[in-house]
Amino acid sequence: MRHRPVGIGSTIIDIWQWPLDVAADALPGLVAALSDAEFARAARFVRERDRLRFIAGRGHLRAILGAYLAVPAKRLAFDYNAFGKPRLAGAGELPLHFNLSHSAGVAVLAVCDHYQIGIDIEQVAPFKEDLAGTFFSAAERRALRCVPPKAYLDAFYRCWTRKEAFVKAHGAGLSLPLDSFDVSIGATGQPRLLRLDGMPDAPEQWCLLNLATPRGFIGAVAALTAGNAVSLRYRTGEIAVPRRAAMPAPEAAILARNGRPAHQSFAVGN
Repeated sequence: MRHRPVGIGSTIIDIWQWPLDVAADALPGLVAALSDAEFARAARFVRERDRLRFIAGRGHLRAILGAYLAVPAKRLAFDYNAFGKPRLAGAGELPLHFNLSHSAGVAVLAVCDHYQIGIDIEQVAPFKEDLAGTFFSAAERRALRCVPPKAYLDAFYRCWTRKEAFVKAHGAGLSLPLDSFDVSIGATGQPRLLRLDGMPDAPEQWCLLNLATPRGFIGAVAALTAGNAVSLRYRTGEIAVPRRAAMPAPEAAILARNGRPAHQSFAVGN
């Protein structure tokens, strides 16, 4: 499939945000936008809430990307790199980079037409495990030890989301060791990539940005901009999800997509 040029521009990364807990009358359009593989994946979720949130996430993703490309949401095709990062499938040079993240009931999507990008959002919640010792570099752990106890949790999640956004933008997945790079953890100033093993110029090539989030969440965006300045443009317009006739219940909307009667349950797996 050939796509039209998008025209976001070299200085902008678009950010979309939406709730994953949606009204029942929105579900039929979201379900209709899914591919058969996505619908089968939704059917494998054991918990209904997880199934419905997956549908809301993928359905809105398809609606947004389809609007940029003037392509019906269901006709979009995706493939994946060797490390599992999704991308649009199509003939010629791909016109759009995107990355999706979600936490609790919130989804965020970064979209641009010039740079590799990654995005992460996390709900701030306390934990007992030594997550910093497992996932952060030595320099990041030293920086966290200097943070006052009351500020530790936010500092931890700033580090976590910046690292996660960078890993997603980099595209190498878990093959990129998490201690092979450092990010800044401060609450003020521009977030930065401080080090990437084997690439001394990486801090000048990569851009990290703080994500504006709902209260109780922290997020970050990473982009390989080669030194170009970029800013985030928050899109507030309604996401144009196709509407279908309302069904009696959310479960009926999903079952109808697979041609099953509403009283028949899914055979779900792991």
